Amino acid sequence: MIRAVLRSKDFWGGAMLIAIGIAAIVIARDYPFGTSLRMGPGYFPTVLGALLALFGLYLAAKGVLTGDAIEGPWSLRALIILPLSLVLFGVLMDRAGFVPALAALIFGAATAGTEFRVGEVALLTVVLTVFAVLVFIWGLGLPYPLVAGF
Repeated sequence: MIRAVLRSKDFWGGAMLIAIGIAAIVIARDYPFGTSLRMGPGYFPTVLGALLALFGLYLAAKGVLTGDAIEGPWSLRALIILPLSLVLFGVLMDRAGFVPALAALIFGAATAGTEFRVGEVALLTVVLTVFAVLVFIWGLGLPYPLVAGF
């Protein structure tokens, strides 16, 4: 029974949602909460964290009751490369600008897949970066430099 629960994809998905929800609540505890009519900076992360934790409890309970096992092999490479790509995006955002950071994120995340082709990923990187610049920089007017120093 315990082995089936530990191999349940719903249980682990629920555990992840519970952990993220609790982390959001803990991080937001020092911010003023406010009320529903006058929301403070801690209102949204606290409410969202509580909702995530509740959904996580439901999913974990479903995993315990049904016990659908994780199917097939999972990629350790993807488990390492995807978070590193996100961290690289955050680091490059300040130092290199929006375009290089986003290009590194897209290209890095694509290397985590098993069907990586340089030409396809390069084209995808260009298209997604142009789309993101159009939407976030020019459309929404976010104040990110396209390339640092320009």
